[in-house]
Amino acid sequence: MGSIAAFGALSWSDVLRLRAAAPKRDLSIIHLFLAGGLSHLDTFDMKGNGDAKYRGPFKPIATNVPGLQVCEHLPLSAKRADRYTVIRSMTHKQSAHGAAQTLWLSGHDALPTVLAPAMGSVVMKELGPRNELPGYVFVPQPRGNNARAGFLGPRYNPFSAGEVNVGKYAVRDMDLPMGVDWSRVERRRGLQSLVDAKIRAYDTTDTFETLDSYYQSAFDLMRSPLAKKAFDVGQEPDPLRDRYGRTSMGQGCLLARRLVEAGVRFVTVSRGDNAWDHHGNIFPTLTNDFLPELDKAFATLLDDLSDRGMLESTLVIVSGEFGRTAEINVNAGRDHWPNCYSLVLAGGGVPGGLVWGASDVDGMFVKDKPVEIPDLAATIFHKLGIDTRKEYVSNIGRPFRVADGKPLEFLL
Repeated sequence: MGSIAAFGALSWSDVLRLRAAAPKRDLSIIHLFLAGGLSHLDTFDMKGNGDAKYRGPFKPIATNVPGLQVCEHLPLSAKRADRYTVIRSMTHKQSAHGAAQTLWLSGHDALPTVLAPAMGSVVMKELGPRNELPGYVFVPQPRGNNARAGFLGPRYNPFSAGEVNVGKYAVRDMDLPMGVDWSRVERRRGLQSLVDAKIRAYDTTDTFETLDSYYQSAFDLMRSPLAKKAFDVGQEPDPLRDRYGRTSMGQGCLLARRLVEAGVRFVTVSRGDNAWDHHGNIFPTLTNDFLPELDKAFATLLDDLSDRGMLESTLVIVSGEFGRTAEINVNAGRDHWPNCYSLVLAGGGVPGGLVWGASDVDGMFVKDKPVEIPDLAATIFHKLGIDTRKEYVSNIGRPFRVADGKPLEFLL
């Protein structure tokens, strides 16, 4: 800015244009996907002055950023607020889980004729894997088709890591079966190639090419010392594993850090099918289980990435597919609410200690600076150096842009 003032030659738009044209970091993404819908009113957008019948029993606490408050059940995250941005003005119109998760994971509204590829699949296609590890991993496994590659084809589907918080965790089928050695495997592959060669000429659907890519990826993983090491969370010291939390989210985040460190580009960590869908007994459930789990996992992930010098090259996203209603229902829960909700981003060049946008006094609607998911998706792709204007041809011959939105300048 000093140079701009001194020479008077560049406008602010020129600066943004030059910055956008600059080489992008080789970023990785870790998405903590709180499937079911995180209650913004009970986490990152507390309404201490709102209507008492909407507020719930939780109290806001101060963070290490003046003026920014979060829920009392997120004390570790509160101490690290200078490392993340809270967007309190997210909004969309999809109130059903399936459509909202499709929108969130792909950046596109669900369509009856086109299954949009997930962002991780687009990253896999455009940038490819860095090494023999998969480029896109889902922990424990994707739910339905929302996190898959859609019309891009199954070769860009996520690798399912399985449930990490189990004794002697291991990815299934990464070792040879009992009684089979590598010489026998190679003989089997030779026989398979002879059979394939006879019928490949009749394949008009690229089925063989897809299967070959699957087989090759499987063999690469089975042979790879790097892959075996990356998935071996048991190598981590017990104190660090305890800090993450011996939970699905905690150990999933630890595995995500190991995978990113080993070269994986995009990791989604979830607790399972709509686990955060708290239509009943939301407050004891959050107090005793979900918020402590999230707090330990998220805070420790930020510390761990920072300690290893990886936070600037790793974008961490914390979100559900929508928020929860201000009204507390007859079952002492909150229902689906896409009109206004919050998310958190850290690392990857995102400013720390920032609150963007605001909801109204009761957290029902966006008050200012609304943010929509297509713009967030465009921002993520832009940071990765992927051309958001690029078009694919879908399964029905329709042009399909990588992202429909525009990058958000405050996150660049």
